[in-house]
Amino acid sequence: MDSLTEQAKASPRLRMNLDLRNDENDSSQRMLNAIEPGSPLPIHRHQKTSETVVCLRGRLVEEYYQLVQGSGFKVQDVQKTEEIELSPNGPVVALNIPAGQWHTVRALESGTVILEMKNGAYESISDVDILKL
Repeated sequence: MDSLTEQAKASPRLRMNLDLRNDENDSSQRMLNAIEPGSPLPIHRHQKTSETVVCLRGRLVEEYYQLVQGSGFKVQDVQKTEEIELSPNGPVVALNIPAGQWHTVRALESGTVILEMKNGAYESISDVDILKL
């Protein structure tokens, strides 16, 4: 985790992941993700799969959002509905984000590392699944 964190600190995105699949034919998604405070991660959703997040080190906040009915993708049309803090020693260590849930993550401490797991093979997120505010 230390090496992954150092790579995240050196990255312009302030995050770095490590693929934990058995090989490239493994159709699951399992990775460690080192995230530093200030890492820009857009509000997004995964329409076909839930996402399980386990905080292994550090502290982060998972934020849930919803779009106002009949709205577009403007900042005033997005409402934060929940913030969930995760840490290895806190009351919440892991959570499952339901498929279709708008969310983002924000690291609160340097050295934060999470385990992320999703069903199925990797699919890049399309424009309709990212809120560009």
